[in-house]
Amino acid sequence: MNAIIRGKPDNLDAIGERFERARLGQPVFLNSVPKAGTHLIRNIMRMFVAPEQHWRREYIQHALLARSRDAFQPDQPMISWGHMLFSDEAAVALRDVRHIVLVRDPYDWVLARARFYLSDEFQGNLNHIKDGGASIDDVIMMMILGAHGRIPDLRDIFTMNAVAWMGSKAVIVRYEDIVDNLKDLGSRRAEAFFGQLLADCGLALPEDWRARVEAGADPRESRTARENLSVTAEVPKVLSETHRRVVDFHAPGLRDLLGYR
Repeated sequence: MNAIIRGKPDNLDAIGERFERARLGQPVFLNSVPKAGTHLIRNIMRMFVAPEQHWRREYIQHALLARSRDAFQPDQPMISWGHMLFSDEAAVALRDVRHIVLVRDPYDWVLARARFYLSDEFQGNLNHIKDGGASIDDVIMMMILGAHGRIPDLRDIFTMNAVAWMGSKAVIVRYEDIVDNLKDLGSRRAEAFFGQLLADCGLALPEDWRARVEAGADPRESRTARENLSVTAEVPKVLSETHRRVVDFHAPGLRDLLGYR
């Protein structure tokens, strides 16, 4: 799929300069189901890792793995991010890497994916569904079942980008847990959550962790945050009961496996 993602560049490199950031001792890869909140976890972690260890070349994906292997070198540890589906090549490349896999409730993921494909910031092979070209209910069905020859279906994406990694040493992080703890940063629960996230990346929790998390999570600095997407059609805030049943029919047991009830 050929696509161009447009939008405002973030200012987080400059914002991060006010923090004394630690150096990684081991490579870290922030993997995610596409449209699960990649920018959020990436931008938060950028506030904790020394800038010279940020992998800036591109989002790492299976098709780009051959030219992205430098991101995973143990003698030059970097923090990188992308959407890496499970494969033999990926398993070898990530063998010695601290691997985080971000997931999202499939019910909400369907709507996030629809907003993205209907936004002005996305330019690709589904432009004809924008501006009312297809009804929003039909667009949502495409997000669940795929669009023949154009985009994969929900089950394939979650199977290869999340479920397949659950049997490995990868650490599964839920987008909703990040959001919930962002809303309660003053709590011990949030301190424990972000402390564990940093520990899973090989880092200690600094005293000013709340300021760092707030800076990285600022939606104004994420070009794909919902607030910054110009969407060409109105997308529901909650998935309908019918569409929920379709998700459950198409990918039975998926939500339960990922920890959603």
